[in-house]
Amino acid sequence: MEEKIRVIDELEQKVGGRFLLTALLQKRIRELVAGAPRLVDIRSDNPIDVAIEEIRAGKIELVSEEAQ
Repeated sequence: MEEKIRVIDELEQKVGGRFLLTALLQKRIRELVAGAPRLVDIRSDNPIDVAIEEIRAGKIELVSEEAQ
């Protein structure tokens, strides 16, 4: 359990807060479920695990719609 809390804390700091982390995870999980290719190589088929590892690896970030 402590490991999961540590990972969440790490991700929150990386993306700038819990709200932004939640938004990024939701968006990326939807993309993965729709068939987007993975950006990291992990054994899990769970899109949540894949999205978390992509954030940890710095492969994805949340971009505001205004910036697009």
